[in-house]
Amino acid sequence: MRLEITRRTDLATRALLHLAATGERTKSSALARAVGTTPGFLSQAMTPLVAAGWVRSDPGPTGGYTSIADPAAVSVLDVIEAVEGATDTATCVLEDRPCSGAGACALHRPWAAARAHLLDDLGSTPIATLMTSSTP
Repeated sequence: MRLEITRRTDLATRALLHLAATGERTKSSALARAVGTTPGFLSQAMTPLVAAGWVRSDPGPTGGYTSIADPAAVSVLDVIEAVEGATDTATCVLEDRPCSGAGACALHRPWAAARAHLLDDLGSTPIATLMTSSTP
């Protein structure tokens, strides 16, 4: 993927933060209200979190979502890649093509360095640090 943050990633992050902060099972409708979306779109954001093993989804009238991950052990990059897919570090900043070797664009070196720095920062930032700086 080209590194981008979509609304789905934002909602997944907000939902994970909310669930971790409450420590309780939360119904889909209540969680959707808490993060500012619809239950239908929330389920699209939650599916990758459940697949990653960070959230448990219990079906039925008494079900809901529960955080089962340690927010200090999940990085911001982990969440981005769970929702958006693996980060493609070889994609050109100018065009949707590989950028290396003889076909490298003029911005290849500075972009590669900036991207590496950003990915290192995101990968070393646990979502737990967002719990004090944002309101889910």
